[in-house]
Formats: sequence, C-alpha cells, structure tokens
Amino acid sequence: MTRELAPHEILEADLLIDAIWRHYHYDFRGYSRSSLHRRLLRAQAQLGCESFSQIQHLILRNPSAFGEMMSYLTIQVSEMFRDPLYFRALREKVIPHLRTYPSLKVWIAGCANGEEFYSLAILFREEGLEERTIFYCTDISPGALRNAQAGVYDQNRLAKFTENHRLSGSPTSLSDYYTAAYGGVVFDKSLRARTVFAEHSLATDQVFAEAHLISSRNVLIYFDRELQDRAIGLFGNSLVRGGYLGLGSRETLRFSGASACFDEFEPAEKIYRRNLAAVPELSHAA
Repeated sequence: MTRELAPHEILEADLLIDAIWRHYHYDFRGYSRSSLHRRLLRAQAQLGCESFSQIQHLILRNPSAFGEMMSYLTIQVSEMFRDPLYFRALREKVIPHLRTYPSLKVWIAGCANGEEFYSLAILFREEGLEERTIFYCTDISPGALRNAQAGVYDQNRLAKFTENHRLSGSPTSLSDYYTAAYGGVVFDKSLRARTVFAEHSLATDQVFAEAHLISSRNVLIYFDRELQDRAIGLFGNSLVRGGYLGLGSRETLRFSGASACFDEFEPAEKIYRRNLAAVPELSHAA
C-alpha cells in the first residue's frame, strides 16, 4: 500500500507538477492527487531521487530524464479487447447504426500503447467498415504513441488477448492479424493504414475532428472532477449528433456538468449516445 505524503512532500509535488506545466507544457494539474502522488513516489524510486524537489531539479536540466519521467506519470496499462462484452456491445448494438454513414471517424482518446486501437481496427475490419473509417489515436505521451504505431507486444500477453477477442463475438481468429517473432507479436501494419497518431491533451487541447465514435476508457478515473467535465465537454463537442461515447467500467457521466448532452445507450457497458442538447462552455487551463 502506498504511503501518505507528508505536508512538505505535498507542497513539493505541487511545485513539481507546476514546473512541468510551465517548462514542458504538459498539464497534470487536474489529475487525481491520490493517483498522481502514487506515480510520483514510483518515479522518485526509479529515478534514484531523494525528494520530489530533486526530481524537479533533474528534469528541468535534463530533457531525457523528463522523457523517462513521463512514462511514470502516464498510465499505459491495457490489453486487447479489454472487457470483451464492451466490444460485443459495439459489434451488436453500435455497428448497425454506424453502417448507415458513408464515412466514419473514430477517436481513441488516451490510446496508451495501442491495444484499444488495434482492437477497434480489427473489429471494424471484421464488420466490413474499415475502408470507410479514419481512426484518430491520441495520447499525451510521445513514447506511448510510438509504441502504438509499432504494434509490437510481448508474446506472453497473447493468450489473454486471444481469449478476449473470442469473447467479443469475433467470427475470426486473432492470429489472422499478427506475425510472431523473437518472443513478440507484430500486428499487421495494414490495420493502421487509415490511422492518424497524434499528441493531444484532454487537459489543454481543443476538439480537432468530428467523430462518430469516441472510445476513451479508463482515462477519466485519473482526473479530478473539473478535468473530467472538461474532457466530457470535448467529447460532446466532437461527436456528431447520434454519435457514441464508450467509457471504462468504473467511469460514469452521472455527475458531469455535460451529462445532459448524452443518453444512456448500453448502460451495462458504459456506452452513451450524443443527443441534441448544447454542450456547456469548456473550462480552460490557466
């Protein structure tokens, strides 16, 4: 269990997060403090620093150390077809509606190392929608985006990926989409032929594309309430009327100021549908 921070450590943590924002323009100020403090303690141990102040000194003078620091501040834990009933619901309930559009845009917000993207790309290929779809994969971490573009995963993760894929209702075998070599698997580069990978922060950036489906799962749980509202407002502004938003199993729109913009579509799997209500004005980072 992670220890509680002492008062002076909380102050040092706030100063470190503010320094990152002012020097590197990555904004973690709206992230859940309990989650952020756990990650900072892990970074402190891995970087061999005695205090958060020492981390600040290190990263302000050494950009490569900041790159390593980013790997601790951002959460990159996922798996392919994670929560397979979510993907089954997309396949059986959402895809029939998406078929009615001549072209589609899908935004994976917080794509981490790409597991969610490849899951959706495979699903859309299986359902015959790949050729009319553009995928936007965004994340705050440049390292995560590089991993997502590479599409390389450890072979020991493959059994779980394969079982999730089967439970999602897939008519094909996951092995149709990757090549195994040297203890790893590489997913077919054709899956990302219609994909844009880009840095994007839900804390500071604005809407950049109109989307028919946004999948942003297990991202909001790391934000405080104000930043959650901002992110949900972005999703509402990005979605076409009647578009779909998929969240993680522990996430909800219930307490958001933008919740009136969405209707519950598949509540058990946290899939919402954009209605005609106006989106409240977004808050802006200072």
